[in-house]
Amino acid sequence: MSRQNNIIIIGGTACGPKAAARARRLDSNARITIIEQRDNLSSATCGLPYFLSGVVKEGDLIQRDNNFFRNGLKMTVFTGTRAVSINPKAKSVEIADIKTDKHQTLEYDRLVIATGATPTVPNWEGKDLKGIFTLSNIPDAVGIRRYVSGLKNKKAVIVGAGLIGLEAAENLVAMGLKVTVLEMLGWPLPTLLDKEIAFQLEKHLKSRGIKLMFGQRVTGFKGDKAGKVNKVMVGDTAIDAGMVLLSLGVRPNVSLAKEAGLKIGTTGGIAVNEYLQTSDPDIYAGGDCAEMVNIVTGKKTLVPMGSTANKHGRVIGTNVTGGKDTFPGVVGTGVVKVFDLNVGRTGLNEAQAKEAGYDIVTSLVPSEEHATYYPGAKDILVKLVAEKVSGRLLGGQVIGRGEAAKRTDVLATALTMGATMDDVANLDLGYAPPYNSAMDPLHHAANVIRNKQAGYARAISPQELKRKLDKNKKFVLLDVRFPMEWKEQRIETPQTKLLPLPELYKRMNELDKDDEIVIYCKTSIRAYQAQRILNDAGYKNVYFVDGSLDAWPYETASNKQELTK
Repeated sequence: MSRQNNIIIIGGTACGPKAAARARRLDSNARITIIEQRDNLSSATCGLPYFLSGVVKEGDLIQRDNNFFRNGLKMTVFTGTRAVSINPKAKSVEIADIKTDKHQTLEYDRLVIATGATPTVPNWEGKDLKGIFTLSNIPDAVGIRRYVSGLKNKKAVIVGAGLIGLEAAENLVAMGLKVTVLEMLGWPLPTLLDKEIAFQLEKHLKSRGIKLMFGQRVTGFKGDKAGKVNKVMVGDTAIDAGMVLLSLGVRPNVSLAKEAGLKIGTTGGIAVNEYLQTSDPDIYAGGDCAEMVNIVTGKKTLVPMGSTANKHGRVIGTNVTGGKDTFPGVVGTGVVKVFDLNVGRTGLNEAQAKEAGYDIVTSLVPSEEHATYYPGAKDILVKLVAEKVSGRLLGGQVIGRGEAAKRTDVLATALTMGATMDDVANLDLGYAPPYNSAMDPLHHAANVIRNKQAGYARAISPQELKRKLDKNKKFVLLDVRFPMEWKEQRIETPQTKLLPLPELYKRMNELDKDDEIVIYCKTSIRAYQAQRILNDAGYKNVYFVDGSLDAWPYETASNKQELTK
């Protein structure tokens, strides 16, 4: 009879329970022990923002109760228990009951570290005042709900415009709070989205009553006589606050691993190989505490996501029971709902691709989620980033009221497979009028890049046009829409000339061939056609605006009030 495999798992949120369940399925005789500091295993922490407003109930956040693991899977479960230290030489773990401080030592054959990550909290003055929260576990969320229920000052300040911060903003508004979001960088989701995509999100947040303050560095907090926060300090400026949520990202919990002498990677996460083994082959690590490979760049990265943690758990559960499963890495996929907008991104954004040294080409394509003649089509905006010469896809972003997650997942799959723009442009995607148009917006976005690669399309970004306008550069801003469209919405500037596309052939002599001409319309389709017509007629310095008005994030003028008189 073979010796019983003794597996200890430290951490009971996502990766740990997944590893335990997989290990049990593959080895019904293994001795499996889970150690978790909190009272519950397998909690759905990604649903915490929605628990705040009651969209998700507390019981629904517990994916599997503790008895499922104890009785259903025949495991030993220590909740309310802290792992104090790991001794790799003795192959043992010292644990302590948090309430009683009773210590004991457990031996292992295979050890799994799934200690997750901790919210970043700078050492600001007043950070320990009542009413200042992070949101990483169920007790955090319960504490926020209780605090808000008795709050007289209904002003909430969120520090950080990341994923959790924006999800929380929506749900705090639903709880009746007035929300201000402070972000040190220049736009929402600054590490995920490029500026022109983020500007669409910014406009939507403002339309829903969120006050946004960018380039703001918090320096501390002030409180009242009861020790409750009432001010957020930004330099010498005080912002009124009834409560504060810190959403500044997370840092991997690696102290146990570090103290045990395990290698810590350059990212600050636990270094692991493709089998998710640490520098000690009998110790595995996964989830938010472990670094991983970025499939696009081949470099190490930290991407704390519940989806990744679960995949890690399955790989680890296979390998601690004698398997040889591998984890290839991530492409950095994320989706988020922010009020009525759906936002997705995967791979590298434009700034990250340039920082990684790629020579890139991009596209910015407004579209609708399905056939325009089928009722209910909603808008989306797609941005693709590709390597200029090879056409290899490097990343993509999708935003709009329409279906963004589906397109983001298609792009994530294409990235993982090393697809080029030719591949994306010819993907055999599902088509029926309620679900898609004959050519998906991703097809169009890929074809724009292919046209740029071939030299057919010459474009500038909305930001480039805005810089030209701000500097009062000499050029012609050619609007090729119809007069009624121009009256309803336009970019108001002295450089503008209205010349509808159907009249371009007979009126192009009104344009000087020596002038720089920048063309826009509603979505860029007519603007691109006009650019081709002018190029073929000998006009050399001609460009269209990527995405045109539908992607223009800045102020526009209109005669709507005049038209309704």
